[in-house]
Amino acid sequence: MISTATSRFHRLCLVTLVAVYFLILVGGIVRSTGSGMGCPDWPRCFGSWVPPTSADQLPADYKEKFAAFRDKKNQKFAWYLQVFGFESTANAILNDKSILVEADFNVAKTWIEYVNRIVGVTIGLLIIAVFIQSFMLRKTNKSWFWIAFATLVTVIIQGWFGSIVVSTNLTSWTITLHMLLAFVLVGLLIWLFVRSGETIELATGKYTRLMLLFCMLLLIIQVLLGTEVRAAIDRAANLLLPRTSWISETGEAFLIHRSFSWVLVFFHAILAYRLFKTTPFNSLTVALVLLILLTLITGAGMAYFAVPAFLQPIHLLVATVTFGIQFLLFLRLKTI
Repeated sequence: MISTATSRFHRLCLVTLVAVYFLILVGGIVRSTGSGMGCPDWPRCFGSWVPPTSADQLPADYKEKFAAFRDKKNQKFAWYLQVFGFESTANAILNDKSILVEADFNVAKTWIEYVNRIVGVTIGLLIIAVFIQSFMLRKTNKSWFWIAFATLVTVIIQGWFGSIVVSTNLTSWTITLHMLLAFVLVGLLIWLFVRSGETIELATGKYTRLMLLFCMLLLIIQVLLGTEVRAAIDRAANLLLPRTSWISETGEAFLIHRSFSWVLVFFHAILAYRLFKTTPFNSLTVALVLLILLTLITGAGMAYFAVPAFLQPIHLLVATVTFGIQFLLFLRLKTI
């Protein structure tokens, strides 16, 4: 019998997990609308906790002011990179002056990015609440406390690194790392959600869990390949090229991403076959199959219909939900 405190903790973990997925969707909207630099500073937006609604509310030299602010932050970050031996990456940030170019003020993009930050702060508060509740349950569930602590540390790092993504003007590798941290956060919250609820174990074959781990790795690789395609699309968009030419501008990045999707489908088909043999009515397996197909469909939709803006955040969200279902399934599988 689960106690009231544990049940409350379980529900809080679920709410926080759903909120994280909502943030990933909002983040996808930010990227698809080109609003990532809608606020050139962090954590404030144009130096204020409430962003402006008109360029008239900004000083005439706002571009120079915020470019200098980001330059100072980048120099500090580059020093950290040099300390840890990433000399070439640090030099690339310091020598690439294009990352300091400020865009013209756009009220819609500013408020889209501002909403993104509000959602991020809300999730930070939810994770603090998760940590506090795990602290109160630490005597009987010590592992929950440490995983909740890891979740809190991850979201703090994620928040700090979000400022680096902004200061480096959405540099491709920083966005990729930011995405990987989101996957870590999702995994930690799913672990807490599963372990704090009533365990529903699913019997499976000896090598199925290993196959599932392999499929999780393939999905993460595919997401990383997708960020390269996304970066190429961003470059095409910044050059004001028509949407119909964006995919052709991505070159090899898109071809590799598209080809790898069939590798992903192939191994998930094998995984689904193995799972259905041992757990034929498992809803998680059905969900995983449907999500893989939806990932394929939304990706094809972007490729053949000139990268519709509404499909970009959906494609990203489906990929991250797929990872969540994979990990949830992994935690519930038991070798027979």
